[in-house]
Amino acid sequence: MSKIVHIESTAQFSSLIASSKIVVADFHATWCGPCKQIAPMYEQLSAQLSRPQKITFTKIDVDQQQELARSYGVTAMPTFMIFKNGRSIQTIRGADPKQLSAAVKKLANEAEAAGDAGDGGFAESSGDSFWVASEPAKGYTNVTDQVDIKGLELLNFDGEFGNVRTLFDSTRPKALDGGEPSTKDWVESDTDDQLMLFVPFQSTLKIHTLQITSVKSNGEDDEAPMRPKTVQIYTNRSHILGFEEADDITPTQSITLEARDWDAKTGTAKIELRFVKFQNVSSLVIFVVNGDGEGEKVRLDRIRIIGESGEKRDPGKLEKIGDDHD
Repeated sequence: MSKIVHIESTAQFSSLIASSKIVVADFHATWCGPCKQIAPMYEQLSAQLSRPQKITFTKIDVDQQQELARSYGVTAMPTFMIFKNGRSIQTIRGADPKQLSAAVKKLANEAEAAGDAGDGGFAESSGDSFWVASEPAKGYTNVTDQVDIKGLELLNFDGEFGNVRTLFDSTRPKALDGGEPSTKDWVESDTDDQLMLFVPFQSTLKIHTLQITSVKSNGEDDEAPMRPKTVQIYTNRSHILGFEEADDITPTQSITLEARDWDAKTGTAKIELRFVKFQNVSSLVIFVVNGDGEGEKVRLDRIRIIGESGEKRDPGKLEKIGDDHD
């Protein structure tokens, strides 16, 4: 018997890709001939491979769920999209049963192997190339892949360590595995304990949470970098702010992090944002105002963005939505 889930809302789909390790989505239309031809094979794959919270097969009628289809750039039917740990990792356009079957079975085998090995899920799996510190809140996903890497900017970082792209590296921070990493895959501030980060997105986002990872140094080294203390966030700026400029602009949200906010296992603080103020976000400026201590430097290992992705923005065009609220 088929175990296909028929998607009836964007929220339902968002919840599924947050709760199931692998989700296969069939974007189809009732009037589409190739969709009907491949449907029996898709149902067979679902019956054979569906596993609770591991592999979920879905069908999405593009005429009934137009917003969902637009948000994923679906322009031809059928289109099959495969999601792993909340992120789209493969798209198959057209009724190609061999390609679809091979792709799904490969992931199914990986999921089964991970389960046999006692993998506790994507949040803590060091072998997962899409590492996040903890599972997204229900109904939301890891949308860090929407960061426009080419447009990233970072002020006041020490060139002996990682750069701005390091913060969005998809892998688990090496420092979490103990010992002294051979590669310094984290960012440290340079002349003082401030960092200014500009993060443009490929699409407009609804942002629910930021996960900020800062692995605490071992020992009692007085010169060890600090974790962030005060973080100010600005939305929809067209460029990075200067440190003095930021002092004259009211942030969208200001956060003060306490020692209890940092998870001991992952070195990560989850910052739940005032969701109503982060509904149509094309860029973020993240300003680390100071560190938690008396040191001279602050450290960041990773940043993850949790929320919902929306319409793609035009390449090269960053709309200054909301600049007038300052």
